[in-house]
Amino acid sequence: MQVNDFHKIVLFDGVCNLCNSSIHTIIKYDKKDEFRFASLQSEIGQKLAKERHIDTTVVDSIILIEPGIAYYTKSTAALNIGKSFGGLWSLLSVLEWIPEKFRDTIYDYVAKNRYKWYGKQDACMIPTAELKAKFLE
Repeated sequence: MQVNDFHKIVLFDGVCNLCNSSIHTIIKYDKKDEFRFASLQSEIGQKLAKERHIDTTVVDSIILIEPGIAYYTKSTAALNIGKSFGGLWSLLSVLEWIPEKFRDTIYDYVAKNRYKWYGKQDACMIPTAELKAKFLE
């Protein structure tokens, strides 16, 4: 699948077990088919990050791109993804009252320890044939 202006794009750490689990959760709750995915290790992931002048050595876990609108990183990306599901997920918006710097401090702590706590794969996940259409190439 190629990049277009109709889908939000989630860039993620493709070897992180926590990140991969999060992607599966997004796919499960993405009833409006809003999201497409690419690992930060992929060619397209690197290209999209570079186009936005994002240093993937600093932001190495999640980036949400809304083509032609904006991009979000860390806790703000996670909150925007969750809120898009609607329903009870909309309650996540109360967390936006917490200053981003504080939210990102907690986010960075989890991100720093994610391999130790959740493990790491040797290579990026390979989506099933059913999910392949949701991943950018």
